[in-house]
Amino acid sequence: MQTLLIVLLIIVCISLIAVVLLQSGKSAGLSGAIGGGAEQMFGKQKARGMDMVLHRATVILAILFFMIMLLLTYLG
Repeated sequence: MQTLLIVLLIIVCISLIAVVLLQSGKSAGLSGAIGGGAEQMFGKQKARGMDMVLHRATVILAILFFMIMLLLTYLG
């Protein structure tokens, strides 16, 4: 049981790291506004949607991480 939880924890950790690295920084909005251009104007909604998906994935993976860690601590 512990081995399965440890493997699951490693998968969640790697996924969490990947999702956090895929998110855009907070300063990206300011540099995008200075750059201007029609492509950025029309692409804003898509970027916002992708940021929301990544944000939700981060929250879900973080909750899974804490739940698995608490379960491992309880079993250990």
